[in-house]
Parts: sequence; C-alpha cells; structure tokens
Amino acid sequence: MLIKELSEMIHQNIEKCIKGKGDIIDKVTIAVLAGGHVLLDDLPGTGKTTLAKCLAASVDGEFRRVQFTPDLLPSDITGVSIYDQRSNGFSFRKGAVFTNILLADEINRAAPRTQSALMECMEERQVTCDGETYELPEPFLVIATQNPVELAGTYPLPEAQLDRFMMCLSMGYPERDSELEMLTNALKGVPELSAVTDCSALIAARRELADIKISKAVQDYLLDIAAATRNDGDIRTGLSPRGLIALADASRGYAAIMGRNYATPDDVKAVAADVIAHRLILKGAAYASRLPEKRRAVQGILERVDVPKDMTWNC
Repeated sequence: MLIKELSEMIHQNIEKCIKGKGDIIDKVTIAVLAGGHVLLDDLPGTGKTTLAKCLAASVDGEFRRVQFTPDLLPSDITGVSIYDQRSNGFSFRKGAVFTNILLADEINRAAPRTQSALMECMEERQVTCDGETYELPEPFLVIATQNPVELAGTYPLPEAQLDRFMMCLSMGYPERDSELEMLTNALKGVPELSAVTDCSALIAARRELADIKISKAVQDYLLDIAAATRNDGDIRTGLSPRGLIALADASRGYAAIMGRNYATPDDVKAVAADVIAHRLILKGAAYASRLPEKRRAVQGILERVDVPKDMTWNC
C-alpha cells in the first residue's frame, strides 16, 4: 500500500532528529495523508517546531513559517490588494498561506482577528479578498503550535477554529534513553533532512485513503461515540459532525499505516483522544477545560461505549 510505504519513509526520516516519539510522528503523518491540520499543544522546548520543520523537510513541497505575534495582521497571512500605478488597478499580493505546509508558530499569541484569517483557508482551502477568491495550492495543511502554560499575552483559540484541526497532539518529555540519544546527536550537529516524498505522492495517498473500508458496524461505533460525547453530563459541547468525519478519516489513516484496507474499532480507539479531546467543552471549573482533562473524558467515554461484536470489519 502506498500509504504504508509513505508513512514508513516519513517516520524513519523524522526519527533522525526526534527520538522516542514514534506514535506522535505516525499520527502527524496520518493527519497529513488524510488532508487534516494539526495543533501541537505542549510545553516549550519539547520539539513542537522541530517536528513541524522535519515533516516539511520530508515532503518536497513549499514550506513557510509564520511566527504569530500580537501585531501580526490578517493580510500578513492571506495577502492584500495593492494599487499598481502602471496598470491603474489593484493586484493581489499573496500572503504566507499560499504554500503547501504552513507552520503557524505559537498561534495563540496573535489577536483573534488574525487567527480568524485562517478559518476559510483551513476549511475551504481558499482565500477571499476584495470579492475575489483565490485557490490555495494542493496539498495544503496547517501545523500550528501553542504553549498551554504560558498564558500571558495570549488569545485562546475559539472553538470554531479548534474544530478545524483534525488532531491535537502533545509531544511530552522524552524517555531518558531517547533524550540521551537526542543530546548525543545535538552535540555532533543536527542532521539535515532530505525529502523522501513529494506532493503528488501525498495526493495519490489521499485517493487511496478514500478506499479504506469502514464497515456498518464500525460506522455505528463512531456514531455511538459521538452521541456519548453529546449526552455526557460533564460535557457541555460534544463532538461536531465535522469532528465525526475527522475521526473516521483518522481511523482510516491509522488502519492504512498498519497495512490494512479496512478500519476496526481498535483503530478508532487509537486516534479518538487526539481527534476528539480538543473539540470538547467541559462543564465545571476552568482547569477542567485543559487538554489532559478532556483526554481523560474521552477515555471514559471509550470505556463506556460498547464495542461492536461483528468481526467482519472488511465487509
């Protein structure tokens, strides 16, 4: 399968720089192959930006990085119409979003009006300026980072924008052996990564992903999980239909990198917390809205929802 081969090449390439985070690397790869955006939410210095840059280096596409700051303007992201005296008219100057992979570094440090500039780009893959619509390159994906503990001078992402990220992942601190290997490599010099695939291969992989089967039993399981998030007494806002489709696509992607052409309930469980947690709004105290609490809520739902007994997942 093309997806399995691509994921293995990307995984091995990124692991030259990032050690001990194979699961995170695989899930970022799944999101990329499925055409989804990724939010990396973790402490400073854990490798969020490095992971995004390594992924971009592994894919032979155009890459741009934007450092989000309070004075960043929406036009810096999408572009702006400029008057041209020679032609006596306006011409559109494209912004940073016109690329294949956009790294939105510390996205929550930009003002809400700048954050909202990404909404149309992430959902419709286009930019509208002065009544004109401009298509973004294919493939296009956003990898955003944010620090969950340093809140001074930040603007929390609105739920509508969080819902546009297929996955929200946390790197976490590495194990001692992995950290020692990273330290040793850093003392020798950071390796330069070469591209192991290109945009045409990613587009072909997305077409293959659409052929991964999801049986009626697994579809019902997905619907049961979504319903459980909406009817849970501790959850104020549950999984949206957009989130449900993202969960199905991520489950397909997980099955594909495992070398199967059909998804199982175990594939759904493997990606559920990463796809669902950041979309939930919990009731109660403010601390309950943090990502770890949301992930625990998802795990509780997975334990309560019955797994289908039908084992013919490839039908």
